[in-house]
Amino acid sequence: MVDIPEMFGSMVFDEEKMKDRLPENIYNNLMLTIKNGKRLSLDVANVIAKAMKDWAVENGATHFTHWFQPMTGVTAEKHDSFIEFDKNGKVIMEFSGKMLVQGEPDASSLPTGGLRSTFEARGYTAWDPTSYAFIKDGSLCIPTAFFSYGGESLDKKTPLLRSMEAIDTQVKRILALFGETVKGRVVTTVGPEQEYFLIDKKVYEKRPDLIYCNRTLFGAKPPKGQQLDDHYFGKIKPRVSEYMKDLDNELWKLGILSKTKHNETAPAQHEMAPVYTTANIATDHNQLVMELMKTVANRHGMVCLLHEKPFEGVNGSGKHNNWSLSLNGGTNLLEPGDTPSQNARFMLFITAVILAVDEYQDLLRIAVAGAGNDCRLGAGEAPPAIVSMFLGDELTEIIDAISSGCLYHEKERTAIEIGAKVLPRLPKDTTDRNRTSPFAFTGNKFEFRMLGASQSIADTNTFLNTIVAEALCRLADKLENTTDFTSGLTEVIRETLCKHRRIIFNGNNYSKEWVKEAENRKLSNYDSTASAVPHLLDDKNVKLFEKHKVLTEAELKSHCDILLDEYCKSIRIEARTMIEMTKRGVIPAVIKYQKMLAGSAKLKKDINPDLDAALEEALLKELSLLSSDLLSKLSVLEENTRAAKRPEGNDKNTAMYYRENVVTAINAVRLIADRIETLVDKDLWAYPTYGEILYSVS
Repeated sequence: MVDIPEMFGSMVFDEEKMKDRLPENIYNNLMLTIKNGKRLSLDVANVIAKAMKDWAVENGATHFTHWFQPMTGVTAEKHDSFIEFDKNGKVIMEFSGKMLVQGEPDASSLPTGGLRSTFEARGYTAWDPTSYAFIKDGSLCIPTAFFSYGGESLDKKTPLLRSMEAIDTQVKRILALFGETVKGRVVTTVGPEQEYFLIDKKVYEKRPDLIYCNRTLFGAKPPKGQQLDDHYFGKIKPRVSEYMKDLDNELWKLGILSKTKHNETAPAQHEMAPVYTTANIATDHNQLVMELMKTVANRHGMVCLLHEKPFEGVNGSGKHNNWSLSLNGGTNLLEPGDTPSQNARFMLFITAVILAVDEYQDLLRIAVAGAGNDCRLGAGEAPPAIVSMFLGDELTEIIDAISSGCLYHEKERTAIEIGAKVLPRLPKDTTDRNRTSPFAFTGNKFEFRMLGASQSIADTNTFLNTIVAEALCRLADKLENTTDFTSGLTEVIRETLCKHRRIIFNGNNYSKEWVKEAENRKLSNYDSTASAVPHLLDDKNVKLFEKHKVLTEAELKSHCDILLDEYCKSIRIEARTMIEMTKRGVIPAVIKYQKMLAGSAKLKKDINPDLDAALEEALLKELSLLSSDLLSKLSVLEENTRAAKRPEGNDKNTAMYYRENVVTAINAVRLIADRIETLVDKDLWAYPTYGEILYSVS
């Protein structure tokens, strides 16, 4: 029997272990750092480092690493042993406060977007005490920020921490207007739901596209996909169940609050959802979740796919970012209460989020940009690239009443009729859900559904924190200058809602009518990474991030360069993989099958000239036409790939070329190859089919 309370956090140097192992004054100093941002002295860091090292060694650790999150979107680590020599030349295990607080991993080959030259390659790490150290693979992992010699951020953690400072400052300004004094920090809390696919490792190893690109570039639809919805929330297969149990155990050891697990819509697709925690820790945890999903899958003879669209024609994988505002004591500032129209503080915070999302639609789109997510957005299981908000009928009616200056009369709560007398009547949630909405209010939080499964949640929450901080700042500026707070509050809310009401849409975001309606409302619609990312450097966005000290213009330019560079490289890899697979797999299979058909037709004629070879001749004719078309489309792909420049800096023209010419050519080759797959003898086809992949795990 697994003792979960005993297991949970056993590999984490958490608050409980700190309290047990640190002197009271040192522990109190560290808590002031974690909760209030007070700086730690080196003397205090030395005591913490020794206690941390002793605990780690007791639990089998031999090394330590400053665990950081570079701009690649994954994690990086450089391991050093605790081994040192004492004055007698004897080996001892040592770890100082200086080693804890700062490291120099160099990491010169990681992308920087021009923030440092190769000959100025030093990169530094700085301990983030707000995220607990943990043991993984025999090393003490210390969550850190990563920055250059000049202090520019080279990672995703540093801007996130800065954005958390910004929103803390602005929320406290708003609460002060309501006569509330906050002790400690205001935090954003996040619960990222993680979708993923599991396939058999032996099948995976036969697909070069999965190995190189993490998604299939070919694949005709199987007879049965997700049409029957029988996989969704269905009984979990034994092999998958064992994997999920193992994964939970590994996550719980690291203090990760893995809560929910179930089958998702597509065959072989699943989901894990955690309990909410602060945005910083949630980001660290989600990186570990993705890493462990892959590691544990390998242990079970499977492969975990985190690509946003690994299979054409079935649902892709997202990561729903559930975001809210909370006080240190746990009070949720987005909790509406029983009568939301009378909750002035709640209405002001909702108004701020509406302002933020409307004014900075482009930033939320950029936060989820990537070649993989471009394949998913708007594809039937994900929101479209148009950013809008869902608030539910009641809250929208309240907003409309405020905007028009009318009184709103609270409606008596209705109940959902379930249709079975043995079941209780449930109170109807007036916010409900809208699965097609990119940004939906779901009771006491906002669910941002555009994020891709493989993406770090850091950028999304950095941008979200910053734009809401700006909205709160603007509202606070107005309210601090009013002589009558009550009437001023009403007018500020009404004026803001009137101006930004266009971002609210409670209908079907998948419909063609909404695309036209969004255009009429003048909402942005960036249908690709190539068209979205350059807007990161728009003047209003640069001013926003610099005002709140989250990102400098140079750091924003770095972000932009890296996103476009990664986008172009990803597509280039896909194009080269497709060319190789077509030449080495698809074309030889077609030729072999055509030879078989021609031989069969000839044999019939040799036996008896009157025998009918119409079947072979018809197939030969169709395959000949398709082969010719395939060769033509492949030539275009090769030419367009050769012509594509390697991106240099913020080269939006290169990114757009890849989008319009290389991606288009990839899709054209696939269309023909998938048709050919349905005609060629299965035993001759070079790669496992969709049916074999999606149903490979029993």
